[in-house]
Amino acid sequence: MELIRISRKLAASMDKLVFGLPVTHVYNPLDYARVAHEAYLERFGVAPREVVLVGMNPGPFGMVQTGVPFGDVTMVREWMGIWARVDKPPVEHPKRPVDGFECTRSEVSGTRLWGWARQRFGAPERFFARFFVVNYCPLSFMETSGRNLTPDKLPKGEREALFAPCDEALSRTVRYLGARLVVGVGSFAASRARIALHGLDVTIGTMLHPSPASPRANHGWAEHAEADLRALGIELPG
Repeated sequence: MELIRISRKLAASMDKLVFGLPVTHVYNPLDYARVAHEAYLERFGVAPREVVLVGMNPGPFGMVQTGVPFGDVTMVREWMGIWARVDKPPVEHPKRPVDGFECTRSEVSGTRLWGWARQRFGAPERFFARFFVVNYCPLSFMETSGRNLTPDKLPKGEREALFAPCDEALSRTVRYLGARLVVGVGSFAASRARIALHGLDVTIGTMLHPSPASPRANHGWAEHAEADLRALGIELPG
């Protein structure tokens, strides 16, 4: 399958990268959560797809645990019907354990995004008939304290080495899916999509990120997100 080939090439590229302080731990769920990640690709990543939603990188209780973008355990297991063994990263941060589908913490961004998809579309097959969701960067970065470090905060040289294979993977994914619209979930993802997809015949837009760190997202995120999507000409079921 094409998306699996893209994912495995990206994972191999990520494994060659080296990051310095303040990063002390790097998780690559494309490796240790490969079975679940590829189940997601096989089940829902079949071309064509009208819209691709692009997140930034894995959250600690989402893709870090399940291998699925925004992959809150409950939503992935109970709504998508995906469950698989998840191994451990080579070096695990003591404050950020990987428990896979046994993780009892909720990923708020994931419950919001996938909860909206479930409420608006019902069965996952209805949502994924038109949409697909990916993360631009597959890596999770942590500092000594366990605090999350986002890719945009990396030093310039590390960003450039990271972004080049991520740009290629996103471009290949969008071309394979034949999407006409690519929507960054947050401004970072949208800005990277504009660079990675330069020259392709796609419309690129932005929707509000569901992170609880965003004050707007904590007050009617779904309504804001739907307004963003409709402004891009994306029709949603009533």
